[in-house]
Amino acid sequence: MGKLKRFGVSIDSVLLKKFDSRIKEKNYSARSKAISDLIRQDLIKKEWLQGKEVAGIISIVYDHHKRELVNKLIDIQHNYGKVIISTQHVHLDHANCLEIIVSKGKPEEILKLSEALKAQKGVKFGELSMATTGKDV
Repeated sequence: MGKLKRFGVSIDSVLLKKFDSRIKEKNYSARSKAISDLIRQDLIKKEWLQGKEVAGIISIVYDHHKRELVNKLIDIQHNYGKVIISTQHVHLDHANCLEIIVSKGKPEEILKLSEALKAQKGVKFGELSMATTGKDV
């Protein structure tokens, strides 16, 4: 992390009041941290759009009783093995499993992996959280 810099921001008073309320809800200790997180989030989106090496977390919840679903999910993951760093499998209850897939690579490959997993019949929830390798942020 670089040296801290101070700068001034002019903002509409109503917008600032809403922002202060929101950062209080999220337990931020200061506006500076909240603004830094917003800037970092925007820069991560830019990394994803520019096709650089990125990281991502794919979460899926599925019914493990759905015929052949587990095999399909495993086959998909094997097809995208070059971008998968780690997986974690959690049994939520008798029928439902949560799988967390940590990935690193080209954004388009991670997006394809995420979409392929979410599209399977029996997957009840799927979400890709875009992250960064931290190199450019």
